Amino acid sequence: MLSAKPSDISRNALSVVAIPAFADNYIWLIHNGEHAAVVDPGDAQPVLDVLISRNLTLAAILLTHHHADHVGGVPHLLRHRPVPVWGPRNPSIGGITNHLGEGDHASVPEIGLVLDVLEVPGHTLDHIAYVAAQEGWVFCGDTLFAGGCGRLFEGSAQQMTTSLAKLARLPGDTAVYCAHEYTVANLRFAVAAEPGNSLLHARLLAEQTKRSHGEPTIPSTIELEKQTNPFLRNTEAEIIATLQNKRGLVSGKPVEAFAALREWKNAFR
Repeated sequence: MLSAKPSDISRNALSVVAIPAFADNYIWLIHNGEHAAVVDPGDAQPVLDVLISRNLTLAAILLTHHHADHVGGVPHLLRHRPVPVWGPRNPSIGGITNHLGEGDHASVPEIGLVLDVLEVPGHTLDHIAYVAAQEGWVFCGDTLFAGGCGRLFEGSAQQMTTSLAKLARLPGDTAVYCAHEYTVANLRFAVAAEPGNSLLHARLLAEQTKRSHGEPTIPSTIELEKQTNPFLRNTEAEIIATLQNKRGLVSGKPVEAFAALREWKNAFR
């Protein structure tokens, strides 16, 4: 279970609050001490509780994809306060006022936040990510996880590798705000895939310590993910060799290696 206590991470004039929801979700609330934007509010009540306790006024809702644990709280929040809702070009998501695609921008003037939009399909076909270039943040939903990536529910391995490569091109110190506390489980799998990576072993120990104290493991950074996340390292020789030995991988082509990794992770315990 996630810690029930929201935690703040500040940069420049804005702060990001991690709001735990359900068993392992994070809802991200970005605020300036007066107004706030919320990313992927699957449940409205935890968001309302934080808004009330901190005397914040909701200014905008930002959605990355259509899954219920990311959009389920939108109707309740809009009844509380009608605000702009930014999200992907998916008509099945109710309440969106501003549909976004690659190269578009979302802005929340009340908090001085401007976000660049990347299309990152794979987990779902409509998935987008929000990049706050000035602050050095990316809100990537269920595409890139700390130590892992999302399951391929709708997209292909090729789409997901392209999406992850797009995120990997962000500056190395970009803080990665993903939507689930899966880190320790992801890193245990990563160790199985690349046992010779000493940075990976050190990261696993550090993240286990955080969780033992009830602390979130997120955000990570793009550079840390490039050093330790097997789904960004699917061309590494040791990972290819592991897949050949344990999963019968025939070729070392990047997309085939990624697909083999993702299938292995789906069944990994």
